[in-house]
Amino acid sequence: MPPEPTPPRASLSALDATIMLVGIVVGIGIFRTPSLVAAHVESELAFIGVWVAGGLVTLIGALCYAELAAAHPHAGGEYHFLSRAYGRPVAMLFGWARGSVIQTGAIAGVAFVLGDYAAQLLPAGPQGPALYAALSIVALTAVNVLGTLPGKNLQLAATAIEVGAIIAIIGFGLFGTPAETVPTPAVAPATAAFGMAMVFVLLTYGGWNEAAYLTGEMQDAPRTIPRVLLAGTAILVALYVLANLALLSILGLDGLRGSNAVAAEMMARVAGPSGAGLVSAAIIVAAISTLNATIFTGARSWSAMAADVTFLSVISRWKSRGGGAGRGATPANGLILQGAIALALVGLGAVTEDGFRAMVDYTAPVFWGFLFLVGLALFVLRRREPGRVLPYKVPLYPLTPALFCLTCGYMLHASIAYTGLGALVGLAVVAAGLPLLLFRRRAGFTPCFGETRP
Repeated sequence: MPPEPTPPRASLSALDATIMLVGIVVGIGIFRTPSLVAAHVESELAFIGVWVAGGLVTLIGALCYAELAAAHPHAGGEYHFLSRAYGRPVAMLFGWARGSVIQTGAIAGVAFVLGDYAAQLLPAGPQGPALYAALSIVALTAVNVLGTLPGKNLQLAATAIEVGAIIAIIGFGLFGTPAETVPTPAVAPATAAFGMAMVFVLLTYGGWNEAAYLTGEMQDAPRTIPRVLLAGTAILVALYVLANLALLSILGLDGLRGSNAVAAEMMARVAGPSGAGLVSAAIIVAAISTLNATIFTGARSWSAMAADVTFLSVISRWKSRGGGAGRGATPANGLILQGAIALALVGLGAVTEDGFRAMVDYTAPVFWGFLFLVGLALFVLRRREPGRVLPYKVPLYPLTPALFCLTCGYMLHASIAYTGLGALVGLAVVAAGLPLLLFRRRAGFTPCFGETRP
């Protein structure tokens, strides 16, 4: 019998976790998707309304996750919820999907955006973006292998710069005056489809669920995680709605529809070329922030899943760096494996027309499918464990989780209907993980930090 993994130390405060959550979500999306959203709405009111609606959907999801995470705090996050609700086979398949598709695809996608903008500032040939993407994954994985504290400190600094840049954009957009009036040609919406606009909005809000993976390292997790999810969501909605109001006030709806770099164009109008350069630098910082946080949380699910597979126990082990000098324990082997898979996906994306879009297609249907199962898990666990004390209960049960499940079901449909071949590749990779179920440990083994698994 291999030794049980060492439990992670509770080293994250509520403020640390909230900043991590904001840093994960507030990333590249807000700099890319407003023009896509504007192309699918008919009016300025509808444009702002869809961002508010996306925030409400995010809040509903956060409320559901708050109950699950408070009642079942664990570094395995969604892996742990699925295991308790449906058994280890479903959880193991999710762990495989998250490690090989969801999280690693997200890491590669963000790295491609970072690479695209880095190549604009410092060209490195036709494969420059892929090269920068690969280097960023290697560098940030190494930082997190050093321990929890180095990764956390990097996240604190990057998020502060990133949010500060967005606040500056809000200030310039709402209170600034364009240096000159630029006539904007009328651009008709591609389709007046609220559902398609929501696809892009929820992509921009995506990542809030990653806070569930911090509960195993959070101080007083059952009481802290609801505050983290609710506070983080409120900050996100405020930032996104204000940022889009700022963009709209300077560019107008037609200007948004006709621009591929809305934030840079807005800043160029109110602050000149230096303003546009500042935004480009902010996008790189945003990508670093998102990439670091995604790497940080991603390896936690690898660690949880690997502990349930007989020949992967070495991946489940947490290691302490620096001889207890405050750096914290870290799933170093899981981080290294995750980095290797992400690098392989960068290589795959490098041969496609758009590496970022290829990663979105690859991950979307798998992500929404398992998120739907997590929503159903709230119903299953309430029914199966009626005597469990719930430190936090989702309000308006069962309506709230039912709305969350319906949203996930719609997004699953949309992600298959509107994505390309990459979606089928992602689903095929998940299916390829089914043989792992033959190597799962026997019932009653306690691999996940001392708690018996169903």
